[in-house]
Amino acid sequence: MTVEAESVDFLQQADPYRRELLAHCYRMLGSVHDAEDLVQETFIRAWKSYDKFENRSSLRTWLYRIATNVCLTALDGRERRPLPAGLGNPDSDPSEPLIEQHEVPWLEPFPDSDDPASIVASKESIRLALIAALQHLPPRQRAVLILRDVLKWRAAEVAEALDTSTAAVNSVLQRARAQLDQISPSEDKVVEPTEAEQRELLAKYVAAFEAKNVPEIVALFTKDAIFDMPPWATWYRGRENIARHLAYGCPVGPGEMRLVPVTANGQPGFGAYWLRDGEYKAFNLVVLTLTKDGISHSTSFFDHALFEKFGLPLVLAD
Repeated sequence: MTVEAESVDFLQQADPYRRELLAHCYRMLGSVHDAEDLVQETFIRAWKSYDKFENRSSLRTWLYRIATNVCLTALDGRERRPLPAGLGNPDSDPSEPLIEQHEVPWLEPFPDSDDPASIVASKESIRLALIAALQHLPPRQRAVLILRDVLKWRAAEVAEALDTSTAAVNSVLQRARAQLDQISPSEDKVVEPTEAEQRELLAKYVAAFEAKNVPEIVALFTKDAIFDMPPWATWYRGRENIARHLAYGCPVGPGEMRLVPVTANGQPGFGAYWLRDGEYKAFNLVVLTLTKDGISHSTSFFDHALFEKFGLPLVLAD
């Protein structure tokens, strides 16, 4: 087979797995931008070694093995990607100035259009809270937990992928699960509203935010809801503090905002646009955690580069 024919064959065989590998690298890194780069690196390494692929495992397993090790190399020496509420700082007083920290490598949201959750895992495996919790694990613990609990690999498969023993994999997994249980709420603690309830809640959210009706906005939040806004390290807990921030800290006035629905990390969200100089310009990208009692967590990402990842324009057309 010629080099050109081999390249075509490789891409035909490997390309169907690109999207799920992107979700895998995102779970490992917490950044959709980094995940795209690492999937590209995975494909380059796989193509260079394709002539040595002996079908001892499936091509999908082989690609995941390469991707996992590419991620582990990339994570060496890197800081974890947090959300403001996960920095370990107490919640903030809305009367105090916002603390902006661009030097922090903040966690990023993941567009659902790129998540093959329906194929390889339940949507809970991509939830923003879980991805944030995974960031607290050392890289190898993170890799083992994802391979075992999300992808459902056998311990022996994980051991081969990470060049270790099955006993070591089981030990690492036990420690990772114990630490994750302390950080992240279990699925049965987060009871989501029904589809009809969710549609009604989100419709009220859009109407209240576009009108900047603060009492109606905060009435949609749970009593102890969390509100954070990377790259600001400042975060708020509870309806009263969220209301004070929206009323006095948020610069957007009534009628100056438009919300475009998106889905991120298996959760509802919005691209928010602020009317300035006669145009609705990108403001932030909001991801919401919904429960039976209302919105329990709202994260507003102010990185405008994320708009492109979600297929959103920087300026909203009329």
